[in-house]
Amino acid sequence: MRIIPLSEGSFTIDSSKLFVPFNTSSDNLQERSVGSLLVEIQPFLIITENDILLIDTGLGFEDGSGKMALYKNLEEHGFQPGDITKVLLSHLHKDHAGGVSRKELSTGKKVLSFPNAKYFVSKKELDFAFEKGLPSYIPEELECLKESAQVILLADNGIIEGYIKYEMTAAHSPFHQVFWIVDGDQRIFFGGDDAPQLQQMKSRFIAKYDYDGRKCMELRHKWWQQGETEHWTFLFYHDIGSPVVEL
Repeated sequence: MRIIPLSEGSFTIDSSKLFVPFNTSSDNLQERSVGSLLVEIQPFLIITENDILLIDTGLGFEDGSGKMALYKNLEEHGFQPGDITKVLLSHLHKDHAGGVSRKELSTGKKVLSFPNAKYFVSKKELDFAFEKGLPSYIPEELECLKESAQVILLADNGIIEGYIKYEMTAAHSPFHQVFWIVDGDQRIFFGGDDAPQLQQMKSRFIAKYDYDGRKCMELRHKWWQQGETEHWTFLFYHDIGSPVVEL
């Protein structure tokens, strides 16, 4: 399998839940508001024998010409939005699901960003996103997930087409899920915001911003040990320096 991180850049986020661009060469984290976290935003493209997978969809930010950063990143690697066959969504917080949809210029309506893809999302997470709403979720951007034939609503745990395993953890958020993609001897693990950065895998870190911080910590410890034994490849959505780590 081929893995391509699709970085949208570095950002800080504080209690306001706003993502503010951060230049790692010139900006100073100490000058941001107290409690600001520095994160990368990077969906992942995975090319398998049968699929071109996209895992999570970034913030959905656009450049000056109105093109989504995610589209631009795909094109830089030789892919078009129509090439994506499956979109896997760990959860629907705005920094992971902002690129789920886009505004169609001719009608002004929101449509799914990847016209030929099947979208895989937890039914409970989709329902919760509309119940909870702002600021963590942006219902307007998710509306087109509700009725589309492209959307596959997942139960708590299962397997997609024999090689993609998903599991609901209820750790970072109440209905967060993680994915394993297995192709031969290669095992790719995407922990979303349960396992967002490499440094958290190696420490007993409990985050106040998690729904169940202790469970997140315990899961990270378990996954890291299992990954070392089984030689997993970890994908870290919010890690600035180490998006892909092979054990």
